[in-house]
Amino acid sequence: MRRLAIIGGGSWGTALAVVLSPRFPDVRLWVFEEDLALRMSRTRENDVYLPGAQLPTHVIVTSDLATALDGAEIVLSVMPSHLARALYTRMLPFLNDSMVFVSATKGLENGTLLRISEVIQQVLQTAFEPRVAVISGPTFAREVACFEPTALVVASCDETLPPAIQAAFSGPTFRLYTSTDPIGVEIGGSIKNVVAIGSGVLNGMGLGHNATAALITRGLAEMNRLALAMGGRPQTLAGLAGLGDLVLTCTGDLSRNRAVGAALAHGRKFDEIVSSMKMVAEGIKTTNAAVDLANRYQVEMPISEQMYQMLHYNLSPRDAIQRLMERSLKGE
Repeated sequence: MRRLAIIGGGSWGTALAVVLSPRFPDVRLWVFEEDLALRMSRTRENDVYLPGAQLPTHVIVTSDLATALDGAEIVLSVMPSHLARALYTRMLPFLNDSMVFVSATKGLENGTLLRISEVIQQVLQTAFEPRVAVISGPTFAREVACFEPTALVVASCDETLPPAIQAAFSGPTFRLYTSTDPIGVEIGGSIKNVVAIGSGVLNGMGLGHNATAALITRGLAEMNRLALAMGGRPQTLAGLAGLGDLVLTCTGDLSRNRAVGAALAHGRKFDEIVSSMKMVAEGIKTTNAAVDLANRYQVEMPISEQMYQMLHYNLSPRDAIQRLMERSLKGE
């Protein structure tokens, strides 16, 4: 595979273009904002979402989908979850069944409660039967773009696809492991963002390591319960796409979702926080889907529920913690 199209020019899409460029002689990076695409083509830098990271000269930056997708063998999509359906619908005239589709989006579609790989499948099935994989794991875009060692998972129900993507994407600083459990990988990559908001709340309130360790552990239990109810496997949630990504997002200073929680703890209003952010914090929208999925599959997700109440009903951080600590006692 020689030609890669990356759809989404935020920090993660830009970082993937940088780290994967040595593996592909032809890389096309689609950026929504035309002015940013033109500027990136000239300066070789995404000064809005990932300043300082240099794009190699053979990475073509464009705001035209037809140009980005022309001749692509792998389509790697990195758009926010709430834009996936509309964007794949726009892309459909330029896609065909010879392409492989890889989703790097960590989120769920509100309303339908579909995983993003399911959204892709649903849109593309109107024209052909697509081959779809997902990648996820503990990844901060800036560190990836600096070629710091990174490990993640590629998963698909098509058993032949993960080894092919693993071979195409893996390099000296970017290591992929294979899985046939896209459910576990996508649920882990989505729900960890909700838990990370809670971790930010604890940090913003000045609480210590005990509280954060408890939140991470019980958050993992929530992720595991939901993934198992949906058909995922427990070993997936114990791996990079589950525990690994959860720890990173709950403890790393580069976590946008953790920053949202810290802002809430400092008394900032939800609308103010959202309007001040240049990049999407997926956990904000995923709280809705997490609570709806918990109801659909009848699983307990108390952390997700309290994050939902904080974001949408102005529940105070102290009241949210009190509710969690005073739940009925039970075995682990």
